[in-house]
Amino acid sequence: MTVFDEELQHLKEKLLKMGSLVEDAIKNSIHALVDRDNALAAKVIENDRIINTFDVEIDEESIRLIALKQPRAGDLRLITTAMKITTDLERMGDMAVNIAERALELNEEPILKPYIDIPKMSQIAQGMTRDALDAFVRKDKKLATDVIMRDDEVDDLKHDVLQELAFFMAQDPTTVFRAMKISFVATYLERIADHATNIAEMVIYLVEGKIIRHMLPPAEDK
Repeated sequence: MTVFDEELQHLKEKLLKMGSLVEDAIKNSIHALVDRDNALAAKVIENDRIINTFDVEIDEESIRLIALKQPRAGDLRLITTAMKITTDLERMGDMAVNIAERALELNEEPILKPYIDIPKMSQIAQGMTRDALDAFVRKDKKLATDVIMRDDEVDDLKHDVLQELAFFMAQDPTTVFRAMKISFVATYLERIADHATNIAEMVIYLVEGKIIRHMLPPAEDK
């Protein structure tokens, strides 16, 4: 393995560490909400600075590799893909912080209803994030495509959540504050899934050199 190959491997490992932190942030923000754990919510907010640091470090390392190593087409595509992925991961971390902030607000109020679909959305979003990064490391187009297809599940769950919350608000105006905050959480989770989808689309770009954003999900190879 050349020095450059080792540097690329280090870049991928750092990206995976950032992704693991983001996945933990998503999981912990939802636990803070469901378990009414203010300390955990505060931890998610505090740890976001670590995610932001990874974002800056990966971008700086990527720029250095491009400037000094003059990578060939395939390696250049990998580096630029990594830079785009870190942007999505950083924004996913921001969404987890938003959820933690809503948790702090909701934890001061009586529980509106048991959380059922919200944890389901979170689990799917976490899985999408994990698999999208795995697809990046393995250059696995099929897994990336599977991640893209799962986004619809999150969208459907968000629709169900918003419908149920609308019913609560129509029946009892005193629930509006809590219902709106929960609807924000559902929206944040949907956006997290969208960012995971972006990562998966970038994996397909990495593998095929084809940009599929704003297009229909690619069909699986037969």
